[in-house]
Amino acid sequence: MSAALALTIFLIAYFLIATEKADKVKVVLVAAGLMAVFGLVPGSEVFFSEHAGIDWNVIFLLFGMMIIVGIVKRTGVFDYLAIWAAKKARGRPYRLMVMLMIITAVASPFLDNVTTIMLVAPVTIVVCNRLRIAAQPYLIAEVLASNIGGAATLIGDPPNIIIGSRAGLSFTDFLVHMAPVVTVVFVVFVLLTKVLFRRSFQYHAEHVEAVMALQERRAITDPAMLRRCLIVFTGVVIGFSLHAVLHLDPAIVALVGAGVMLLVTRADANDVLAEVEWPTLTFFMGLFVMVAGLVHTGVIETVGTWAVSAFGDNYFAAATALLFGSSVLGAFFDNIPYVATMTPVVEGMVAEIPDAATGRSLWWAFALGADFGGNGTAVAASANVVALGIAARAGHRISFWQFTRYGIVVTLVSTAMAWGYVWLRYF
Repeated sequence: MSAALALTIFLIAYFLIATEKADKVKVVLVAAGLMAVFGLVPGSEVFFSEHAGIDWNVIFLLFGMMIIVGIVKRTGVFDYLAIWAAKKARGRPYRLMVMLMIITAVASPFLDNVTTIMLVAPVTIVVCNRLRIAAQPYLIAEVLASNIGGAATLIGDPPNIIIGSRAGLSFTDFLVHMAPVVTVVFVVFVLLTKVLFRRSFQYHAEHVEAVMALQERRAITDPAMLRRCLIVFTGVVIGFSLHAVLHLDPAIVALVGAGVMLLVTRADANDVLAEVEWPTLTFFMGLFVMVAGLVHTGVIETVGTWAVSAFGDNYFAAATALLFGSSVLGAFFDNIPYVATMTPVVEGMVAEIPDAATGRSLWWAFALGADFGGNGTAVAASANVVALGIAARAGHRISFWQFTRYGIVVTLVSTAMAWGYVWLRYF
């Protein structure tokens, strides 16, 4: 009974978010409240357990990076990068999109996809405003690229951190097993965008000429402040990269970096906090509680247990089910709490396999499905939600379905390619 009620609340809330019949922040707050009122989430754990409530690691990672981006933006460096990118692409829409996607995909494996989007999205909005073109297609393409690129390493996508910790997989393991297929998928994705966004490419010669005449160096308003910001930001990036060595959660690194940057730049804290995407953070908190209702009432575990019993010793079928099942479920439930819930199920499946190499193939299938499923819908991954929040704040609103109609296609293509890779490499 409780499982049915939790699922009903979740589906109604999801329907309202997807159809945009109500503000998504209001919807998740009401749905989260109903989960708590009906006892579908453990009241004492909602604020203290990342597996049965709000994942504060994600919330504070976003919060810290929002502060850092807000301070860096004051130096004018985003305007500099926007003008530089537009001039390098000579205003050609597809060339500009490819350039921005490559920057995003290369940065995501080392910064994590959420951080990358928070840095690249403001640049994209500025360059699109300069060229007087719609920013939405470029932002969507970047998010899709970030979720693909982030799958390549242990720290590139939050689900990978969870999987790596549970399965005992290192940074090198992810690089060896995930990076090859991610590279191929990204190349195909770049070619695919020329078809997907073909109606969105606009070229206005007069605006391009105006941008080509600009001197990007003049966009830097405070060089001294920029130097201090870059030193601190470099330390933050190093902290992210040494996650496995330092054993510091990325959220701690981001918060320390934000505090140090506030100190060394002497920026006004009130002004910086005013630019934090509070609706985005609130949406995440409500979404985590909604998913916790499904976790606590056993809805997600039931699906996983069924998968374990359905395939027996047919390990390729089990890998296929994990890959496609994670891609589908990860597209509709935020992939962070989904992965946190399913890792014990996968661990149980792997424990039953006598051959260690075959067992690890299930982990890779699981990771690929969860990571690529993050492109499925507008709420499937943290980077998606963050990008939509930044876009809305800048006046370039992206609707749920505007994002999802592209995301579904990319998810289908990337998951099919991942399935072929798993079969060829492991079976």
